[in-house]
Amino acid sequence: MAEIPDSLRLLYETTLEKQGDEYTISIPEEFVEDSSLSPGDIYRVALLASTNDVQEETTNAQSASTGDRHRSGNQNETPPVEEGEVRSVTIDTLGDQGDGIAKVERGFVVVVPGTQPGDKADVEITDVRESVAFAEPVTEPEVR
Repeated sequence: MAEIPDSLRLLYETTLEKQGDEYTISIPEEFVEDSSLSPGDIYRVALLASTNDVQEETTNAQSASTGDRHRSGNQNETPPVEEGEVRSVTIDTLGDQGDGIAKVERGFVVVVPGTQPGDKADVEITDVRESVAFAEPVTEPEVR
């Protein structure tokens, strides 16, 4: 998995669409409104395969009993967190929607609502996706 920089502005899932002789991705209006994104500005875009696409590609290459999730052909790159897991994290920054963002192993992003940069909290992972997880604090965040 690529390291996710602190300058990350937006992370969401979408589809790649063909329009004539070009391919496009769309950014929903609600992600641009009330954010620091501005039409006409230049942004770097990284495309990551969705978990479903990669699982379909690798199903024939793996035993159904292993349960491993593979991405980009690298068998060692599964998310470093699991749903239901409790982790101690330190909030590094705020996302555009005001949620705290912490990074764990390999720069994996964990989004924690109701926290601020510098907060330390025990959080329960509630949803895990290929490149991001969402969590809820299980203890009151400790301000640094």
